[in-house]
Amino acid sequence: MTPITQNSSQLPRFRLLLVWGLMMVSGIGILVNLYRLQVTQAPVLEGRARRQQMVYLRPFVPRRSIVDRNGNVLATDRPAYTLYAHPKLFKMSKGEMAALLAPILGKSSTDLEKRFNQKQSGIRISYALTEEVADQVARLQANGLELIQQYSRLYPQQDLAADVVGYVNVDHRGQAGVEYSQEDVLERAVRTLRLSRAGNGALMPDHVPEGFLHFDDLRLQLTLDSRLQRAARFALKQKMDQFGAERGSVIVMDVRDGSLLAMATEPTYNPNQYSKFDVARFKNWALSDLYEPGSTFKPLNVAIALESGAIQPDNMFNDTGQIQLGQWQIANFDFESKGGHGLISVSKILEYSSNIGMVRIIQQMKSKVYYSWLERLGLGQKVAIDLPFEAAGQLKSERRFTAGSVNAATASFGQGFSLTPIQLTQMHAALANGGKLVTPHVVQGLFDSKGQIHWQPRRPAPRSIFSPKTTQAVIEMMENVVRQGTGKNAQIPGYRIAGKTGTAQKASPTGGYYSNAKITSFVGIFPVESPRYVVLAVVDDPKGKDAFGSTVTAPIVKSVVEALISIERIPPSQPIEPTN
Repeated sequence: MTPITQNSSQLPRFRLLLVWGLMMVSGIGILVNLYRLQVTQAPVLEGRARRQQMVYLRPFVPRRSIVDRNGNVLATDRPAYTLYAHPKLFKMSKGEMAALLAPILGKSSTDLEKRFNQKQSGIRISYALTEEVADQVARLQANGLELIQQYSRLYPQQDLAADVVGYVNVDHRGQAGVEYSQEDVLERAVRTLRLSRAGNGALMPDHVPEGFLHFDDLRLQLTLDSRLQRAARFALKQKMDQFGAERGSVIVMDVRDGSLLAMATEPTYNPNQYSKFDVARFKNWALSDLYEPGSTFKPLNVAIALESGAIQPDNMFNDTGQIQLGQWQIANFDFESKGGHGLISVSKILEYSSNIGMVRIIQQMKSKVYYSWLERLGLGQKVAIDLPFEAAGQLKSERRFTAGSVNAATASFGQGFSLTPIQLTQMHAALANGGKLVTPHVVQGLFDSKGQIHWQPRRPAPRSIFSPKTTQAVIEMMENVVRQGTGKNAQIPGYRIAGKTGTAQKASPTGGYYSNAKITSFVGIFPVESPRYVVLAVVDDPKGKDAFGSTVTAPIVKSVVEALISIERIPPSQPIEPTN
Protein backbone atom coordinates (compact mmCIF):
# COMPACT_ATOMS: atom_id res chain seq x y z
CA MET A 1 0.00 0.00 0.00
CA THR A 2 1.45 3.32 -1.10
CA PRO A 3 1.47 6.04 1.52
CA ILE A 4 -0.41 9.39 0.78
CA THR A 5 1.86 12.36 0.71
CA GLN A 6 1.00 16.08 1.17
CA ASN A 7 1.71 17.02 -2.48
CA SER A 8 -0.68 14.43 -3.87
CA SER A 9 -3.49 15.63 -1.61
CA GLN A 10 -3.17 19.23 -2.86
CA LEU A 11 -3.54 18.33 -6.59
CA PRO A 12 -7.37 18.09 -6.68
CA ARG A 13 -7.62 21.36 -4.80
CA PHE A 14 -5.37 23.04 -7.36
CA ARG A 15 -7.45 21.70 -10.24
CA LEU A 16 -10.60 22.90 -8.58
CA LEU A 17 -9.17 26.37 -8.13
CA LEU A 18 -7.97 26.38 -11.73
CA VAL A 19 -11.39 25.39 -13.11
CA TRP A 20 -13.07 27.87 -10.79
CA GLY A 21 -10.72 30.59 -11.96
CA LEU A 22 -11.32 29.83 -15.60
CA MET A 23 -15.05 29.86 -15.02
CA MET A 24 -14.83 33.19 -13.23
CA VAL A 25 -12.73 34.69 -16.02
CA SER A 26 -15.12 33.32 -18.66
CA GLY A 27 -18.11 34.60 -16.75
CA ILE A 28 -16.57 38.03 -16.42
CA GLY A 29 -15.74 37.95 -20.14
CA ILE A 30 -19.31 37.01 -20.98
CA LEU A 31 -20.63 39.79 -18.74
CA VAL A 32 -18.26 42.29 -20.35
CA ASN A 33 -19.26 41.14 -23.81
CA LEU A 34 -22.95 41.30 -22.89
CA TYR A 35 -22.43 44.83 -21.60
CA ARG A 36 -20.61 45.75 -24.81
CA LEU A 37 -23.32 44.23 -27.02
CA GLN A 38 -26.36 45.42 -25.09
CA VAL A 39 -25.14 48.77 -23.85
CA THR A 40 -22.09 50.10 -25.63
CA GLN A 41 -22.80 48.83 -29.16
CA ALA A 42 -26.57 48.44 -28.86
CA PRO A 43 -27.53 51.40 -31.11
CA VAL A 44 -25.11 50.31 -33.84
CA LEU A 45 -26.23 46.68 -33.76
CA GLU A 46 -29.88 47.67 -33.64
CA GLY A 47 -29.45 49.79 -36.73
CA ARG A 48 -27.63 46.97 -38.51
CA ALA A 49 -30.43 44.57 -37.64
CA ARG A 50 -33.03 46.95 -38.97
CA ARG A 51 -31.14 47.29 -42.20
CA GLN A 52 -30.99 43.52 -42.54
CA GLN A 53 -34.62 42.99 -41.60
CA MET A 54 -36.15 45.96 -43.47
CA VAL A 55 -35.84 47.19 -47.03
CA TYR A 56 -36.91 50.57 -48.39
CA LEU A 57 -38.37 50.63 -51.88
CA ARG A 58 -39.52 53.48 -54.11
CA PRO A 59 -41.93 51.81 -56.53
CA PHE A 60 -42.05 52.92 -60.16
CA VAL A 61 -45.27 54.85 -60.75
CA PRO A 62 -46.44 55.44 -64.33
CA ARG A 63 -46.67 58.99 -65.66
CA ARG A 64 -50.07 60.48 -66.18
CA SER A 65 -51.57 60.20 -69.64
CA ILE A 66 -51.92 63.15 -72.01
CA VAL A 67 -55.20 63.54 -73.92
CA ASP A 68 -56.66 66.06 -76.35
CA ARG A 69 -59.72 68.17 -75.58
CA ASN A 70 -62.03 65.30 -76.54
CA GLY A 71 -60.23 62.71 -74.42
CA ASN A 72 -58.29 61.04 -77.25
CA VAL A 73 -55.06 59.62 -75.84
CA LEU A 74 -51.90 61.35 -77.09
CA ALA A 75 -49.42 59.79 -74.64
CA THR A 76 -49.68 57.02 -72.04
CA ASP A 77 -47.54 54.57 -70.10
CA ARG A 78 -47.72 50.85 -70.80
CA PRO A 79 -45.93 47.86 -69.27
CA ALA A 80 -42.72 46.95 -71.06
CA TYR A 81 -39.92 44.49 -70.43
CA THR A 82 -36.16 44.41 -70.72
CA LEU A 83 -34.67 41.04 -71.62
CA TYR A 84 -31.32 40.03 -70.10
CA ALA A 85 -29.33 36.91 -70.96
CA HIS A 86 -27.01 34.99 -68.59
CA PRO A 87 -25.17 32.51 -70.88
CA LYS A 88 -23.48 30.73 -67.95
CA LEU A 89 -26.93 29.44 -66.93
CA PHE A 90 -27.96 28.17 -70.38
CA LYS A 91 -28.94 24.48 -70.49
CA MET A 92 -28.47 24.50 -74.25
CA SER A 93 -25.79 25.79 -76.57
CA LYS A 94 -25.58 29.51 -77.34
CA GLY A 95 -26.43 28.81 -80.97
CA GLU A 96 -29.57 26.90 -80.01
CA MET A 97 -30.66 29.69 -77.68
CA ALA A 98 -30.05 32.29 -80.41
CA ALA A 99 -32.10 30.28 -82.91
CA LEU A 100 -34.91 29.98 -80.36
CA LEU A 101 -35.05 33.72 -79.57
CA ALA A 102 -34.42 35.19 -83.02
CA PRO A 103 -37.94 34.80 -84.52
CA ILE A 104 -39.58 36.09 -81.33
CA LEU A 105 -37.41 39.19 -81.07
CA GLY A 106 -37.17 39.82 -84.80
CA LYS A 107 -33.37 39.69 -84.63
CA SER A 108 -30.69 37.73 -86.42
CA SER A 109 -29.65 34.51 -84.68
CA THR A 110 -26.04 35.21 -85.72
CA ASP A 111 -26.14 38.62 -84.02
CA LEU A 112 -27.68 37.13 -80.90
CA GLU A 113 -25.02 34.46 -80.67
CA LYS A 114 -22.33 37.15 -80.94
CA ARG A 115 -23.99 39.00 -78.06
CA PHE A 116 -24.01 35.82 -75.96
CA ASN A 117 -20.25 35.53 -76.44
CA GLN A 118 -19.57 39.00 -75.01
CA LYS A 119 -19.70 37.91 -71.37
CA GLN A 120 -21.06 35.22 -69.06
CA SER A 121 -23.92 37.17 -67.47
CA GLY A 122 -26.00 40.36 -67.56
CA ILE A 123 -26.24 40.90 -71.33
CA ARG A 124 -29.11 43.25 -72.24
CA ILE A 125 -30.71 41.75 -75.34
CA SER A 126 -33.80 43.93 -75.90
CA TYR A 127 -35.28 47.06 -74.39
CA ALA A 128 -39.00 47.91 -74.05
CA LEU A 129 -40.48 44.61 -75.20
CA THR A 130 -44.26 44.52 -75.35
CA GLU A 131 -46.26 42.24 -73.09
CA GLU A 132 -47.07 39.98 -76.04
CA VAL A 133 -43.40 39.44 -76.91
CA ALA A 134 -42.44 39.07 -73.25
CA ASP A 135 -45.09 36.36 -72.86
CA GLN A 136 -43.61 34.44 -75.79
CA VAL A 137 -40.16 34.62 -74.19
CA ALA A 138 -41.53 33.52 -70.81
CA ARG A 139 -43.28 30.52 -72.36
CA LEU A 140 -39.89 29.21 -73.50
CA GLN A 141 -39.07 28.52 -69.83
CA ALA A 142 -35.41 28.66 -70.80
CA ASN A 143 -32.77 28.92 -68.10
CA GLY A 144 -30.53 31.98 -68.38
CA LEU A 145 -33.19 34.42 -69.61
CA GLU A 146 -34.47 37.20 -67.34
CA LEU A 147 -37.35 39.59 -67.99
CA ILE A 148 -37.43 42.87 -66.00
CA GLN A 149 -40.72 44.78 -66.03
CA GLN A 150 -40.84 48.55 -66.34
CA TYR A 151 -42.99 51.13 -68.17
CA SER A 152 -42.49 52.68 -71.58
CA ARG A 153 -44.19 55.74 -73.05
CA LEU A 154 -46.56 55.09 -75.93
CA TYR A 155 -47.76 57.76 -78.36
CA PRO A 156 -50.77 56.20 -80.12
CA GLN A 157 -51.15 59.09 -82.59
CA GLN A 158 -47.47 58.81 -83.57
CA ASP A 159 -46.34 62.06 -85.23
CA LEU A 160 -49.73 63.80 -85.17
CA ALA A 161 -49.01 66.10 -82.22
CA ALA A 162 -45.31 65.46 -81.58
CA ASP A 163 -44.56 69.19 -81.84
CA VAL A 164 -46.78 69.85 -78.83
CA VAL A 165 -46.67 66.60 -76.82
CA GLY A 166 -42.90 65.96 -77.10
CA TYR A 167 -41.28 62.72 -75.90
CA VAL A 168 -39.53 61.06 -72.94
CA ASN A 169 -36.05 59.52 -72.98
CA VAL A 170 -34.96 56.07 -71.76
CA ASP A 171 -34.98 57.36 -68.18
CA HIS A 172 -38.65 58.32 -68.58
CA ARG A 173 -37.89 62.04 -68.36
CA GLY A 174 -39.55 64.58 -70.65
CA GLN A 175 -37.28 66.11 -73.28
CA ALA A 176 -39.63 68.26 -75.39
CA GLY A 177 -43.18 69.61 -75.56
CA VAL A 178 -45.54 69.30 -72.60
CA GLU A 179 -43.68 66.13 -71.59
CA TYR A 180 -40.90 68.55 -70.62
CA SER A 181 -42.74 71.72 -69.58
CA GLN A 182 -45.36 69.84 -67.49
CA GLU A 183 -42.99 67.27 -65.96
CA ASP A 184 -44.10 68.08 -62.41
CA VAL A 185 -47.76 67.62 -63.33
CA LEU A 186 -47.27 64.41 -65.29
CA GLU A 187 -45.18 62.74 -62.56
CA ARG A 188 -47.31 61.31 -59.76
CA ALA A 189 -46.17 61.69 -56.14
CA VAL A 190 -44.45 58.49 -54.94
CA ARG A 191 -43.92 57.40 -51.32
CA THR A 192 -40.96 55.30 -50.24
CA LEU A 193 -42.20 52.00 -48.81
CA ARG A 194 -40.70 50.12 -45.83
CA LEU A 195 -40.98 46.34 -46.13
CA SER A 196 -39.91 43.58 -43.73
CA ARG A 197 -37.53 40.88 -44.91
CA ALA A 198 -37.95 37.24 -43.80
CA GLY A 199 -35.02 35.04 -42.80
CA ASN A 200 -34.71 33.70 -46.33
CA GLY A 201 -34.65 37.25 -47.73
CA ALA A 202 -38.25 37.25 -48.98
CA LEU A 203 -40.20 40.50 -48.58
CA MET A 204 -43.16 40.57 -46.21
CA PRO A 205 -45.91 43.15 -46.83
CA ASP A 206 -46.66 43.86 -43.15
CA HIS A 207 -45.67 47.52 -43.45
CA VAL A 208 -47.28 48.18 -46.85
CA PRO A 209 -49.93 50.91 -46.45
CA GLU A 210 -53.35 49.91 -47.69
CA GLY A 211 -54.01 51.03 -51.25
CA PHE A 212 -50.47 52.31 -51.90
CA LEU A 213 -50.64 51.06 -55.49
CA HIS A 214 -53.97 52.76 -56.12
CA PHE A 215 -52.99 55.49 -58.58
CA ASP A 216 -55.22 58.45 -59.32
CA ASP A 217 -56.97 58.50 -62.69
CA LEU A 218 -56.02 62.09 -63.49
CA ARG A 219 -54.98 62.90 -67.04
CA LEU A 220 -53.39 66.02 -68.48
CA GLN A 221 -55.90 67.39 -70.96
CA LEU A 222 -54.75 69.66 -73.78
CA THR A 223 -56.70 72.20 -75.81
CA LEU A 224 -55.75 70.47 -79.06
CA ASP A 225 -58.38 68.86 -81.26
CA SER A 226 -56.85 65.80 -82.94
CA ARG A 227 -59.25 66.07 -85.87
CA LEU A 228 -58.26 69.66 -86.61
CA GLN A 229 -54.60 68.87 -85.96
CA ARG A 230 -54.77 66.11 -88.55
CA ALA A 231 -56.44 68.39 -91.10
CA ALA A 232 -53.86 71.14 -90.50
CA ARG A 233 -50.92 68.77 -90.88
CA PHE A 234 -52.32 67.24 -94.05
CA ALA A 235 -52.97 70.63 -95.70
CA LEU A 236 -49.53 71.90 -94.69
CA LYS A 237 -47.66 68.86 -95.93
CA GLN A 238 -49.54 68.83 -99.21
CA LYS A 239 -48.50 72.41 -100.07
CA MET A 240 -44.95 71.90 -98.84
CA ASP A 241 -44.58 68.90 -101.14
CA GLN A 242 -46.11 70.83 -104.03
CA PHE A 243 -43.69 73.77 -103.67
CA GLY A 244 -40.65 71.88 -102.34
CA ALA A 245 -40.60 73.98 -99.16
CA GLU A 246 -38.04 73.65 -96.39
CA ARG A 247 -40.47 73.71 -93.46
CA GLY A 248 -43.88 75.02 -92.44
CA SER A 249 -46.25 75.62 -89.56
CA VAL A 250 -49.99 75.98 -88.98
CA ILE A 251 -51.51 77.42 -85.80
CA VAL A 252 -55.22 77.63 -84.89
CA MET A 253 -56.09 79.74 -81.84
CA ASP A 254 -59.36 80.47 -80.07
CA VAL A 255 -59.15 84.26 -79.75
CA ARG A 256 -61.32 84.40 -76.63
CA ASP A 257 -58.76 82.83 -74.29
CA GLY A 258 -55.67 81.93 -76.35
CA SER A 259 -56.26 78.17 -76.36
CA LEU A 260 -54.63 76.39 -79.31
CA LEU A 261 -56.79 73.93 -81.21
CA ALA A 262 -53.98 72.97 -83.57
CA MET A 263 -50.23 73.52 -83.83
CA ALA A 264 -48.56 71.54 -86.58
CA THR A 265 -45.03 71.91 -87.90
CA GLU A 266 -43.29 70.06 -90.69
CA PRO A 267 -41.02 68.18 -90.91
CA THR A 268 -41.80 66.43 -87.65
CA TYR A 269 -40.91 63.12 -85.96
CA ASN A 270 -42.42 60.02 -84.39
CA PRO A 271 -41.92 60.22 -80.60
CA ASN A 272 -42.17 56.41 -80.35
CA GLN A 273 -38.91 56.23 -82.33
CA TYR A 274 -37.33 59.59 -81.55
CA SER A 275 -33.78 58.19 -81.68
CA LYS A 276 -34.16 57.66 -85.43
CA PHE A 277 -34.68 61.37 -86.15
CA ASP A 278 -32.44 64.41 -86.37
CA VAL A 279 -32.43 66.35 -83.10
CA ALA A 280 -33.31 69.53 -85.02
CA ARG A 281 -36.85 68.17 -85.41
CA PHE A 282 -37.44 68.03 -81.68
CA LYS A 283 -37.84 71.78 -81.31
CA ASN A 284 -41.13 73.40 -82.24
CA TRP A 285 -39.89 76.17 -84.51
CA ALA A 286 -43.31 77.88 -84.44
CA LEU A 287 -42.23 79.19 -81.04
CA SER A 288 -38.46 78.70 -81.03
CA ASP A 289 -37.35 80.32 -84.31
CA LEU A 290 -37.67 83.95 -85.38
CA TYR A 291 -38.62 85.34 -88.78
CA GLU A 292 -39.65 88.67 -90.30
CA PRO A 293 -43.45 88.58 -90.77
CA GLY A 294 -43.63 90.86 -93.80
CA SER A 295 -47.09 91.93 -94.97
CA THR A 296 -49.01 89.88 -92.40
CA PHE A 297 -47.93 92.58 -89.90
CA LYS A 298 -49.54 95.39 -91.92
CA PRO A 299 -53.02 95.08 -90.32
CA LEU A 300 -51.41 95.52 -86.89
CA ASN A 301 -49.65 98.68 -88.07
CA VAL A 302 -52.96 100.01 -89.40
CA ALA A 303 -54.52 99.31 -85.99
CA ILE A 304 -51.65 101.17 -84.26
CA ALA A 305 -52.11 104.20 -86.53
CA LEU A 306 -55.89 104.21 -86.00
CA GLU A 307 -55.70 103.73 -82.23
CA SER A 308 -53.10 106.48 -81.83
CA GLY A 309 -55.23 108.90 -83.86
CA ALA A 310 -52.57 109.31 -86.55
CA ILE A 311 -55.04 108.36 -89.31
CA GLN A 312 -58.74 107.81 -89.88
CA PRO A 313 -60.27 104.85 -91.75
CA ASP A 314 -61.34 107.06 -94.66
CA ASN A 315 -57.97 108.78 -95.17
CA MET A 316 -56.37 108.60 -98.63
CA PHE A 317 -52.66 108.17 -99.37
CA ASN A 318 -50.62 108.53 -102.53
CA ASP A 319 -48.98 105.27 -103.57
CA THR A 320 -46.22 106.21 -106.00
CA GLY A 321 -44.94 102.65 -106.25
CA GLN A 322 -41.51 103.50 -104.85
CA ILE A 323 -39.83 106.10 -102.68
CA GLN A 324 -36.31 107.06 -101.66
CA LEU A 325 -35.43 107.41 -97.99
CA GLY A 326 -31.84 108.61 -97.76
CA GLN A 327 -29.73 105.92 -99.36
CA TRP A 328 -32.54 103.39 -99.21
CA GLN A 329 -35.04 102.77 -101.97
CA ILE A 330 -38.36 101.17 -101.02
CA ALA A 331 -40.82 99.77 -103.56
CA ASN A 332 -44.00 97.74 -103.80
CA PHE A 333 -43.63 94.05 -104.59
CA ASP A 334 -45.51 94.61 -107.89
CA PHE A 335 -43.92 97.93 -108.84
CA GLU A 336 -42.17 96.60 -111.95
CA SER A 337 -45.41 95.19 -113.37
CA LYS A 338 -47.99 97.69 -112.11
CA GLY A 339 -46.12 100.82 -111.01
CA GLY A 340 -47.89 102.92 -108.35
CA HIS A 341 -51.55 102.66 -107.37
CA GLY A 342 -52.06 106.40 -107.01
CA LEU A 343 -54.41 107.87 -104.41
CA ILE A 344 -55.82 104.93 -102.43
CA SER A 345 -57.66 104.34 -99.14
CA VAL A 346 -56.32 102.57 -96.07
CA SER A 347 -58.45 99.54 -96.96
CA LYS A 348 -56.99 99.45 -100.48
CA ILE A 349 -53.48 99.66 -99.03
CA LEU A 350 -54.12 96.34 -97.27
CA GLU A 351 -56.00 94.93 -100.26
CA TYR A 352 -53.11 95.66 -102.62
CA SER A 353 -50.53 94.94 -99.90
CA SER A 354 -48.91 98.28 -100.71
CA ASN A 355 -45.55 98.87 -99.02
CA ILE A 356 -45.52 102.55 -100.05
CA GLY A 357 -49.01 103.06 -98.67
CA MET A 358 -47.92 101.57 -95.33
CA VAL A 359 -44.87 103.82 -95.21
CA ARG A 360 -47.15 106.85 -95.75
CA ILE A 361 -49.37 105.70 -92.89
CA ILE A 362 -46.53 105.22 -90.39
CA GLN A 363 -45.01 108.56 -91.45
CA GLN A 364 -48.04 110.18 -89.82
CA MET A 365 -46.59 109.14 -86.44
CA LYS A 366 -43.44 110.17 -84.63
CA SER A 367 -40.88 107.36 -84.56
CA LYS A 368 -40.80 107.32 -80.75
CA VAL A 369 -44.58 107.00 -80.57
CA TYR A 370 -44.58 104.20 -83.12
CA TYR A 371 -41.77 102.41 -81.27
CA SER A 372 -43.66 102.59 -77.98
CA TRP A 373 -46.62 100.91 -79.69
CA LEU A 374 -44.44 98.09 -80.98
CA GLU A 375 -43.17 97.54 -77.44
CA ARG A 376 -46.71 97.65 -76.10
CA LEU A 377 -47.64 94.90 -78.55
CA GLY A 378 -44.91 92.76 -76.98
CA LEU A 379 -42.25 92.83 -79.69
CA GLY A 380 -38.92 91.80 -78.24
CA GLN A 381 -40.63 89.71 -75.54
CA LYS A 382 -42.00 86.19 -75.12
CA VAL A 383 -45.69 85.31 -75.14
CA ALA A 384 -45.21 82.99 -72.12
CA ILE A 385 -46.76 79.94 -73.78
CA ASP A 386 -46.83 76.75 -71.68
CA LEU A 387 -44.42 74.96 -74.05
CA PRO A 388 -40.64 74.94 -73.60
CA PHE A 389 -37.82 76.68 -75.45
CA GLU A 390 -39.76 79.72 -76.64
CA ALA A 391 -37.65 82.48 -78.18
CA ALA A 392 -38.22 86.18 -77.53
CA GLY A 393 -38.75 88.41 -80.55
CA GLN A 394 -36.08 90.87 -81.61
CA LEU A 395 -36.58 94.63 -81.85
CA LYS A 396 -33.87 97.24 -82.17
CA SER A 397 -33.23 99.54 -79.24
CA GLU A 398 -35.21 102.77 -79.22
CA ARG A 399 -32.05 104.79 -79.89
CA ARG A 400 -31.20 102.77 -83.00
CA PHE A 401 -34.81 102.55 -84.19
CA THR A 402 -35.41 106.29 -84.02
CA ALA A 403 -31.98 107.26 -85.39
CA GLY A 404 -33.28 107.30 -88.98
CA SER A 405 -36.61 107.24 -90.80
CA VAL A 406 -35.84 104.02 -92.64
CA ASN A 407 -36.35 101.80 -89.56
CA ALA A 408 -39.94 102.90 -89.07
CA ALA A 409 -40.51 102.68 -92.83
CA THR A 410 -39.34 99.04 -93.11
CA ALA A 411 -41.21 98.09 -89.93
CA SER A 412 -44.39 99.45 -91.53
CA PHE A 413 -44.41 96.49 -93.92
CA GLY A 414 -43.06 93.90 -91.46
CA GLN A 415 -39.29 94.00 -91.90
CA GLY A 416 -36.40 95.03 -89.68
CA PHE A 417 -37.67 93.13 -86.65
CA SER A 418 -38.47 89.48 -85.98
CA LEU A 419 -40.90 87.37 -84.02
CA THR A 420 -42.20 83.81 -83.79
CA PRO A 421 -45.31 82.49 -85.57
CA ILE A 422 -47.00 82.03 -82.19
CA GLN A 423 -46.47 85.70 -81.33
CA LEU A 424 -47.92 86.86 -84.63
CA THR A 425 -50.93 84.63 -83.95
CA GLN A 426 -51.34 86.22 -80.51
CA MET A 427 -51.25 89.72 -82.01
CA HIS A 428 -53.87 88.94 -84.66
CA ALA A 429 -56.02 87.38 -81.95
CA ALA A 430 -56.05 90.86 -80.37
CA LEU A 431 -57.55 92.22 -83.60
CA ALA A 432 -60.16 89.44 -83.56
CA ASN A 433 -61.26 89.62 -79.91
CA GLY A 434 -61.74 93.37 -79.62
CA GLY A 435 -58.23 94.44 -78.73
CA LYS A 436 -56.90 92.16 -75.95
CA LEU A 437 -53.63 90.24 -75.85
CA VAL A 438 -54.40 86.76 -74.49
CA THR A 439 -51.82 84.16 -73.46
CA PRO A 440 -51.45 81.30 -75.97
CA HIS A 441 -51.62 77.90 -74.26
CA VAL A 442 -52.13 74.18 -74.90
CA VAL A 443 -52.78 72.92 -71.34
CA GLN A 444 -56.35 72.84 -70.02
CA GLY A 445 -55.61 71.09 -66.74
CA LEU A 446 -55.82 67.78 -64.87
CA PHE A 447 -59.12 65.98 -65.34
CA ASP A 448 -60.35 62.69 -63.92
CA SER A 449 -62.07 59.95 -65.91
CA LYS A 450 -65.47 61.55 -65.19
CA GLY A 451 -64.44 64.86 -66.69
CA GLN A 452 -64.06 66.69 -63.38
CA ILE A 453 -61.22 69.20 -63.26
CA HIS A 454 -58.74 68.91 -60.37
CA TRP A 455 -56.11 71.46 -61.37
CA GLN A 456 -55.86 74.30 -63.83
CA PRO A 457 -52.86 76.52 -64.50
CA ARG A 458 -53.05 80.21 -63.72
CA ARG A 459 -52.49 82.56 -66.63
CA PRO A 460 -52.01 86.31 -66.86
CA ALA A 461 -55.14 88.37 -67.35
CA PRO A 462 -55.73 89.61 -70.93
CA ARG A 463 -54.09 92.97 -71.63
CA SER A 464 -56.02 95.63 -73.55
CA ILE A 465 -54.18 97.09 -76.56
CA PHE A 466 -56.77 98.34 -79.05
CA SER A 467 -60.35 99.53 -78.77
CA PRO A 468 -63.16 97.42 -80.27
CA LYS A 469 -63.87 100.29 -82.70
CA THR A 470 -60.32 100.09 -84.05
CA THR A 471 -60.27 96.31 -84.36
CA GLN A 472 -63.67 96.25 -86.07
CA ALA A 473 -62.42 98.70 -88.69
CA VAL A 474 -59.28 96.65 -89.36
CA ILE A 475 -61.21 93.35 -89.55
CA GLU A 476 -63.49 94.84 -92.21
CA MET A 477 -60.45 95.97 -94.21
CA MET A 478 -58.94 92.47 -93.90
CA GLU A 479 -62.22 90.98 -95.16
CA ASN A 480 -61.78 93.00 -98.36
CA VAL A 481 -58.34 91.40 -98.77
CA VAL A 482 -60.05 88.00 -98.98
CA ARG A 483 -63.06 89.17 -100.98
CA GLN A 484 -61.21 91.05 -103.72
CA GLY A 485 -57.52 91.29 -102.88
CA THR A 486 -54.48 89.03 -102.55
CA GLY A 487 -56.32 86.62 -100.23
CA LYS A 488 -58.96 85.41 -102.71
CA ASN A 489 -57.66 81.83 -102.48
CA ALA A 490 -58.92 81.68 -98.89
CA GLN A 491 -62.54 82.33 -99.85
CA ILE A 492 -65.20 79.83 -98.73
CA PRO A 493 -68.68 80.36 -100.24
CA GLY A 494 -71.17 81.48 -97.65
CA TYR A 495 -68.61 82.37 -94.98
CA ARG A 496 -67.03 85.72 -94.14
CA ILE A 497 -63.29 85.44 -93.67
CA ALA A 498 -60.78 88.23 -93.01
CA GLY A 499 -57.13 87.74 -93.80
CA LYS A 500 -53.78 89.02 -94.96
CA THR A 501 -51.12 87.51 -97.18
CA GLY A 502 -47.40 87.82 -96.67
CA THR A 503 -44.44 87.11 -98.93
CA ALA A 504 -41.35 88.30 -97.08
CA GLN A 505 -37.66 88.25 -97.84
CA LYS A 506 -35.82 85.66 -95.78
CA ALA A 507 -33.27 87.22 -93.47
CA SER A 508 -29.74 85.80 -93.49
CA PRO A 509 -28.03 84.97 -90.16
CA THR A 510 -25.00 86.90 -91.38
CA GLY A 511 -27.02 90.03 -92.16
CA GLY A 512 -29.13 91.20 -95.06
CA TYR A 513 -31.46 88.93 -97.00
CA TYR A 514 -31.16 85.86 -99.19
CA SER A 515 -31.58 86.74 -102.84
CA ASN A 516 -33.41 83.56 -103.78
CA ALA A 517 -35.38 82.63 -100.65
CA LYS A 518 -38.60 83.86 -99.10
CA ILE A 519 -41.14 83.06 -96.39
CA THR A 520 -44.80 82.95 -97.38
CA SER A 521 -47.62 83.31 -94.90
CA PHE A 522 -51.33 83.94 -94.55
CA VAL A 523 -53.32 84.80 -91.45
CA GLY A 524 -57.08 84.34 -91.40
CA ILE A 525 -59.70 85.55 -88.90
CA PHE A 526 -63.02 83.72 -88.87
CA PRO A 527 -65.97 84.30 -88.87
CA VAL A 528 -65.93 88.07 -89.46
CA GLU A 529 -69.40 88.75 -87.98
CA SER A 530 -68.29 87.27 -84.62
CA PRO A 531 -64.55 86.52 -84.73
CA ARG A 532 -63.65 83.36 -82.86
CA TYR A 533 -60.58 81.84 -84.52
CA VAL A 534 -57.22 82.93 -85.90
CA VAL A 535 -55.51 80.58 -88.35
CA LEU A 536 -51.88 81.24 -89.33
CA ALA A 537 -49.93 79.32 -91.95
CA VAL A 538 -46.22 79.96 -92.53
CA VAL A 539 -44.16 78.14 -95.18
CA ASP A 540 -40.41 78.63 -95.31
CA ASP A 541 -38.65 78.81 -98.68
CA PRO A 542 -41.23 77.46 -101.15
CA LYS A 543 -39.77 77.04 -104.65
CA GLY A 544 -41.16 78.33 -107.93
CA LYS A 545 -42.06 81.61 -109.62
CA ASP A 546 -45.67 81.32 -108.44
CA ALA A 547 -44.80 80.76 -104.76
CA PHE A 548 -46.49 83.56 -102.81
CA GLY A 549 -48.60 83.90 -99.72
CA SER A 550 -51.65 83.95 -101.95
CA THR A 551 -50.78 80.67 -103.70
CA VAL A 552 -49.00 78.67 -100.98
CA THR A 553 -50.43 79.55 -97.57
CA ALA A 554 -53.88 81.05 -98.31
CA PRO A 555 -55.11 77.64 -99.62
CA ILE A 556 -53.74 75.98 -96.46
CA VAL A 557 -55.78 78.31 -94.25
CA LYS A 558 -58.83 77.70 -96.43
CA SER A 559 -58.52 73.92 -95.93
CA VAL A 560 -58.09 74.32 -92.17
CA VAL A 561 -61.10 76.64 -91.88
CA GLU A 562 -63.20 74.18 -93.88
CA ALA A 563 -62.24 71.46 -91.38
CA LEU A 564 -63.06 73.85 -88.53
CA ILE A 565 -66.49 74.53 -90.00
CA SER A 566 -67.19 70.80 -90.17
CA ILE A 567 -65.87 70.00 -86.69
CA GLU A 568 -67.55 72.90 -84.91
CA ARG A 569 -70.65 72.81 -87.14
CA ILE A 570 -70.43 76.53 -87.85
CA PRO A 571 -73.40 77.79 -89.87
CA PRO A 572 -72.86 79.95 -92.98
CA SER A 573 -72.45 83.68 -92.49
CA GLN A 574 -74.83 84.42 -95.34
CA PRO A 575 -76.93 82.45 -97.82
CA ILE A 576 -74.78 80.42 -100.19
CA GLU A 577 -75.29 81.59 -103.77
CA PRO A 578 -76.17 78.73 -106.14
CA THR A 579 -73.55 77.90 -108.75
CA ASN A 580 -74.41 77.61 -112.42
